[in-house]
Formats: sequence, C-alpha cells, structure tokens
Amino acid sequence: MITLHHLAFSRSLRVLWLLEELGLDYNLVSYARTEQFLAPPELAKIHPLGKSPVIVDGDLVLAESATILRYIHDRYGNGKFAPPVGTAAHAFHEEWLDYVESSAGLPIMITLLGQRTGGLNEGLTAFSTRSLSKTLDYIAAGIAKGPFVMGQQLTLADMQMSYLLAIAQSAGMLEPYPTIAAYLERLKQQPGFQRALARGGPMVPARR
Repeated sequence: MITLHHLAFSRSLRVLWLLEELGLDYNLVSYARTEQFLAPPELAKIHPLGKSPVIVDGDLVLAESATILRYIHDRYGNGKFAPPVGTAAHAFHEEWLDYVESSAGLPIMITLLGQRTGGLNEGLTAFSTRSLSKTLDYIAAGIAKGPFVMGQQLTLADMQMSYLLAIAQSAGMLEPYPTIAAYLERLKQQPGFQRALARGGPMVPARR
C-alpha cells in the first residue's frame, strides 16, 4: 500500500488528488509547516530532500511530483489519466506534465518571491515580467479548446498544473487571464480534487 507523506499547503495535494481519482487504498501521513512556513525536519527522515510530496510503496521511496504521478499512474492507473503510450497525444501530454515544474514554474515562483521580499532587482524584474506573460499566454492558448489541457480528458498534466496555478492566483497573477482562472475552477470542482481537499487541506493559504 502506498504511503503519501503530505505537507500542508504544498504540491503533494496533486498526488493525493490522483490517489483519490483512482480510488486506491493508501496511508496518509500529514505534516504541518513550521512558523517560518518551511517543511519540518521530520520529512528529511523519509527522503534526503526533506520536502513533500514523498511516497513510499514497498521498498520504493520516491520524490518529485511529476515522477510520482507517472509512477502511480503507470502501476495502478490502467491508462485512465493519460493518452495511449506511443501516440503523439501522449508525447504532447508528457511535455505539459514536465512544463509545469520547469519552464512555467520559474517565472511564477520568481514573481512570487519578489512579492514576498519587497521586490526584485532590475534584471530579475525584467526577466519575470517578460517570462510570466509568455508563460501565462502559453497556458491560456493551451486550454483554449478545453475544458482540460488535452481537450475533454482530465489528465495528469491537469493535476500537475493545479498547484502552480493556485499559487499564481493567490498572488494575483491570473487577474488578466480569466480563461485560466476559469480552468483552475474547473479543476477544483473535480470529484477527486474535492476529496483530496477534504483530506489534505487547501493547496495555498487564503489570501489576506
């Protein structure tokens, strides 16, 4: 049985969502953040990176959201949340799945860091402004035919996208992008997401 080590207000809700969508039996070990909003030291006892999500499945201990989603889906998902392997649609899906925490994540997290620290230097401000617009324009175009990234089928890429867009929304980045905000709302209304939310709590703190 899979054990998910879940940190409050973190990416691990995406893994919890997939587990709920698949109806799998699993153990959930939850951790609160420290006063500094960091992961507690107990997580480093599970995986050297000391962050969440981490799953334990038998002798396997695995970190990194996209890797975990792929592993669970490949072993237990019966192809339910990805296009068939070997097709162009599957390759495109894999691109989206990796895009979230690579090209898309950087400008969003740098922009958020600037907000939380009182501003970035001139070079980082120019980079984040330019790259953020390019990123959100790309996502808006990608979901234009919706309702999901791959059209009518909810996939791992949508689950992966949910946390990053929740972060962006909490920081006001989606205000010029109503189509992305509407897409995020569709994700939040998925039954598996609702069950994950009930067990794991929200992905991001409420805006003040």
